[in-house]
Amino acid sequence: MMAPLFEWRAGPLPPDVAAAVARLRNAPDVAHVALMPDVHLAHDVCIGTVLGTHGLLYPAAIGGDVGCGVATLAFDGDPERLTAATAPLILGDLARLVPAMVQTSASATTPLPGDLEARPLSTASLESLRRRTGRREFGTLGRGNHFAELQVDDAGRPWAMVHSGSRAMGPAIQTHHRGVAARASPLDDAGGALVALVADSDAGRRYLADLEWAIDYARASRERMLQALCVVLSHRLGFEPRLESHVDCGHNHVRREAHGGRALWVHRKGAISATEGEAGLIPGSMGDATNHVTGRGHPDALRSASHGAGRQLSRTEARGRVSERALRRQMHGVFFDEALAGALREEAPAVYRPLSSVMRAQADLVRIERQVRPRLSYKGA
Repeated sequence: MMAPLFEWRAGPLPPDVAAAVARLRNAPDVAHVALMPDVHLAHDVCIGTVLGTHGLLYPAAIGGDVGCGVATLAFDGDPERLTAATAPLILGDLARLVPAMVQTSASATTPLPGDLEARPLSTASLESLRRRTGRREFGTLGRGNHFAELQVDDAGRPWAMVHSGSRAMGPAIQTHHRGVAARASPLDDAGGALVALVADSDAGRRYLADLEWAIDYARASRERMLQALCVVLSHRLGFEPRLESHVDCGHNHVRREAHGGRALWVHRKGAISATEGEAGLIPGSMGDATNHVTGRGHPDALRSASHGAGRQLSRTEARGRVSERALRRQMHGVFFDEALAGALREEAPAVYRPLSSVMRAQADLVRIERQVRPRLSYKGA
């Protein structure tokens, strides 16, 4: 029996997205599917999908970048100190302290913080990756749509925001456990995507433990990058952090939750938890505002909301349609490394939906508490 579908649309569903959603609704044990207004095509399960199951875990419904999310922090300081003279200095500092790809070779021998070094992962190969790549990528941004920004709210208060995830660790965890599911389960669909693990099994418990580790790794990595931003903004602009303002908001995870009297495994792929009163962050493109929100706890959305604006052009389409000149025009008023303009065309504001249209479509999912607008955007390329 096809699972019920609940939708919050900012526009019509493309045929390939509709087909992917239909396949998901017909998968075993799927009890509930909710589509967020930023939904768009991705491998296997669309980004912007919330999925509820009774007892199965679908790795494809979480995605590879396990624990990806955004974190923010407010500052005391005068945003007018960010100028054409200070912006390049800040961008240079960030390139050194928050590298896009890997830390210096010395970091390869530095243990991860907290219990991330001691908690066991499920296989020797994942343990080896943690000791090598996990250490070197901790506190690094990644590429694509990941960013670090200096933003300003309507009251003139500056904010820093970081968007990043579990780097190489998350995809490695997903690949391993999806392989386990494919070998052990007869639930494979015709496309080979929707394999699942039984949550209450040894394989399911190992998957959940590895996921929890990756989520904690991603959160701690964002915290490390926010600390670096504090150092840079204090040194260059005299800003002082307001630690009580800190919010961290993940958007690729699975959790056991109660909904309508049912215990469900709620998978969120490119969606945030939005229980009543819960603080959340919904960024737009690198030239658009970010919304600080609180959840409304809508039951049909499994108490969720969108994680961003959502792409309306693929990366290939963006490279064909967006020129460097167009990117610079769209980024008017936002400092960025213009030497990377060619590579950043894939992330141009025009590639994404306007966040305002997404927020209108989910007005019953979240309340907007504050808007912050980018003044400086640092991205890897």
